[in-house]
Parts: sequence; structure tokens; C-alpha cells
Amino acid sequence: MYNERRKSFTLGLIVVVGMACAALLVRWTDTLRPPVDPNLIDEGLYLNDKTARRMSLGFNGLAADWYWMRSLQYVGKKIYHFEGDIRLDDMSILNLKLLGPLLETATTLDPEFIEPYEYAAAVLPAIDVQHAIRLTEKGINANPDAWRLYHHLGYIYWRQNEYQKASEIYERGAQVPGAPNWMIAMKARLLSEGGSRSTAREIYKHMYEESNEDQVKDMARAHLLRLDSLDQQDALRKLFTTYKERFGKCPDSWRELGQVFRALRVQVDQSGAPLDPSGAPYLLKAGACEVELDWKQTKVPLK
Repeated sequence: MYNERRKSFTLGLIVVVGMACAALLVRWTDTLRPPVDPNLIDEGLYLNDKTARRMSLGFNGLAADWYWMRSLQYVGKKIYHFEGDIRLDDMSILNLKLLGPLLETATTLDPEFIEPYEYAAAVLPAIDVQHAIRLTEKGINANPDAWRLYHHLGYIYWRQNEYQKASEIYERGAQVPGAPNWMIAMKARLLSEGGSRSTAREIYKHMYEESNEDQVKDMARAHLLRLDSLDQQDALRKLFTTYKERFGKCPDSWRELGQVFRALRVQVDQSGAPLDPSGAPYLLKAGACEVELDWKQTKVPLK
């Protein structure tokens, strides 16, 4: 028995040392590699997903974590070299051709690893929508009790304006044990108000509340800010219409609406300007009955 334990310990030590040496070797070769122009074509993966699974020596979960971290670093490096604002759900301009294969490998190594599926549902539709659908369906097949993945798959179809298909996905998800009641409610809402603002609010609200992936939650929060801002801007335009009907002109400053804002308990800054959902003041187009976001201060996304 002692010899068996010693043999097992030795074999385990060899595996750990081998993996450590492999990691050090990769780091060393990376230091020798010349700087890569981010605008050039991406290099391919050293291993495809099935080969990586065979070579993981049983450490599938650890290898899946490594590929997951590599996918996040890959996207982060692209964003770092990009000059301008970028949204998680519209990064097609970054040429993320390796993201799909990286997420594919992570989920092949560990099919029960939910976060890569959620990330794929949020990011991949703008890059390769069919790959996003296949990867999310792969997650559902491997995790039939994960009702959240039905929510993400329905979200992909909703973004493609395929409201009937999205409704069917939510109906399937609603039948999963433990699925919340709002899943079946989303089925009905998608059929009756597929492209409405209220439907978008429900989808992003539940995505924010239910997702386990921080970047997906941040994306959902940003969209909710935008939807709240659109509602506020519509309400302000209605006030402009009422003001014009009464005084025959559009307001020239926010001060002229101060009494109305106080009665409606609208939050304003020191100049009397109403605040958007991120706390930045709205800009009034004097004499034009129009309002817009202050892009120098607001955290509300453009779209």
C-alpha cells in the first residue's frame, strides 16, 4: 500500500511539474515573440477544442478555466488597442475571430461551465450570430436544467428580430424545473410586443438579475440606463409640447420649467437642468423643444 501511494504521489507530481513547465515555456516563448500589430490577422489556436480535451490529462476544469481567462484577455487586449468607445454586445469592429474558438474550447473541456455560454450569448451575435446560437444550444444540451441559458438563447433571437422563435425558446425554458414564472410571461410579451421598449426592459432587467457573469451584468445595466433615459426624454418632450401650447413657443432655458419640475419631483442640478439616469444633466436645445444627453458627462450609452 505504501508503494502504491508513493507511485500515485510521484505520478501526480510529474503531471503538476509538467504543467508548470509547459506554462513557463509558453510565457518564455511569448517574451521572445515580436510585438503583434493588433490590426493584423489573429494567429490561430495551437489546439482545437477536441484535441485540447484529449491532452488535458483529466484536468479538464483547470484547462477550461485557462481557456476562459485567455478569451477574456484576448478581448481585453483588443479593446486596449482600440481608440474609441466599445460596447460588449457590439464589438464586431475589433475583428475577434478567435473568440468563438476560445469559448468553444473552454466549453468542450468543461461542458458545465456556464459563464462562457453567457458571455458568448452577449458578445458573439454581433460577430457570428450562428456560432453564438450553436454555442448557446450546446450549453443547453449539456446543462438541460440551466433555464438561464434559454433566456440567453431567446435574447439572441430577439436581437435578430425573430420574435416568434424567441417566444418559443422562452416557452421551452419555462418548462425547465425551477424556471421562474416570468419566463412564460416573456413568451406572451414577445408575441404581442416583440420590438417594444418595455420588452427590451424586461429582457435586460432579468439578464442583469440572473446572470453570473459580471460583464454581462454591466452590459444589461447600461442598456437599462439607456431605456430609462429614452423614457425620460419622451416625458420631457411632452412637457415641451404642453409649454408651447400654453405660451406659443419652446422654452429657452430649464428655469422656465422649474415650477413643473418641482411639482413632478424631477431631480435637477444647480442650473435647473433635469438629470439623466447616470446623474448627468440633460442639454436643452433652446427654442427647439428638443433635449439630448450631454455626451461629455453622461454614462448612458448612445445605443
